[in-house]
Amino acid sequence: MDVYGLVGNPVGHSLSPPMHEAAYDALGLDARYVTFEPPADEGAAAVDAAATLGVRGLNVTIPFKQDVVGAVATTDLAATIGAVNTIDFGTDPPTGHNTDAAGVVRALEHHGVDLAGTAVVVGAGGAGRAAAFALADAGLDIDVANRTESRALDLADDVVAATGRDVAGHGLDGLAALVADADVLVNATSVGMEEDRSPVPADALHADLAVLDAVYDPIETRLLRDAAAAGATTVDGAWMLLFQGVEALEIWTGERAPVEAMNTALRGALSSQ
Repeated sequence: MDVYGLVGNPVGHSLSPPMHEAAYDALGLDARYVTFEPPADEGAAAVDAAATLGVRGLNVTIPFKQDVVGAVATTDLAATIGAVNTIDFGTDPPTGHNTDAAGVVRALEHHGVDLAGTAVVVGAGGAGRAAAFALADAGLDIDVANRTESRALDLADDVVAATGRDVAGHGLDGLAALVADADVLVNATSVGMEEDRSPVPADALHADLAVLDAVYDPIETRLLRDAAAAGATTVDGAWMLLFQGVEALEIWTGERAPVEAMNTALRGALSSQ
């Protein structure tokens, strides 16, 4: 039996096990997906232990995405983003990937979004970095808006250096104007998770916009409701979660992921929470 899993702290809330095990069942693989919760300062040690135990692949979540970078050979994208969320032990040394970036692009493409023009990314944390690099690499110009403007400026500089795209950092004061002229909007903050509110003024949303909200609990956020009312294309956060998992599975197994089976399992797990 092949063992894959997730390392994080905490991991009790994770939706990855049912999603991945549905894929193994659909593909007829003799495999299981388990969770590991080491102490918060032992992420790199956990990676070494997993390699010793013969684990085939790991997903990595908070607080270890940055900690494990030095414990693996990172892809160029993961190194540039500065975070690893997927480790492949089928290489020597193990390879660290960032599939959050692919999750953004594949979620949008799945909904028929034309990845051209300008994208606004709200948030400059881990999800914001992944979204900004992914969309710039896909060919969009990027405006990063963040509550702390200096973090947005730093992220913009990093993306420009890596991709050569037109990228600018902003505070939140001019967010409405940025969104009004954008083709794609990604909310990479937690706004909308704990409270029924949106990080973007509703009157800035428009029908020519595609909106991806990284928040998946609740599945329908205030931002997505406002976007739908404006006639925009909406993509909920479960799609991003799904496709980062799809990308990880394909890296580990070399198989084409059973997206429909994984999506059904993921949304079933979400609805039962």
